[in-house]
Amino acid sequence: MIAIQDQIPHNHCYGCGKDNPDGMQIKSYWDGEVSTCTYHPQPEQCAGPTQFLYGGTIASLFDCHSMCTAMAHQYELEGRDIGSGDSIWCVTANLNVSFLKPVPIDQPVELRARIAESSGKKTIIACTMYSGDTVVAESTAIAIRVPDSWREGT
Repeated sequence: MIAIQDQIPHNHCYGCGKDNPDGMQIKSYWDGEVSTCTYHPQPEQCAGPTQFLYGGTIASLFDCHSMCTAMAHQYELEGRDIGSGDSIWCVTANLNVSFLKPVPIDQPVELRARIAESSGKKTIIACTMYSGDTVVAESTAIAIRVPDSWREGT
């Protein structure tokens, strides 16, 4: 199975861009109606207490996993394979994160996202983060589809 991110051309995003060798290199996969992502935190991504994952990293994981899920959904709506034809890009219009429990840094986290709503250029994604079997954080993201020219800043 090929990750959503590995099918998106010219993606240099710090969190999800396959073309950014210094980034987090997250990988998301469709599993039925849910997209999943397993991420192994790095020691330098710690919060003040070194045994917990930094909240900004948690938010980045939600952001990138949700936007890639939205882009994959937009390709699906057009009946196209991810990355085929004209590029589809979505950007974050809003990201709400609820930090429910401290996230241990010494074990992988899993994100599970689903499309909560979709209309035209707007997609709402609901996502849950697990550490083991424990729900540790939740998010809702609003993704807006933008033209490919967005990448050039026009």
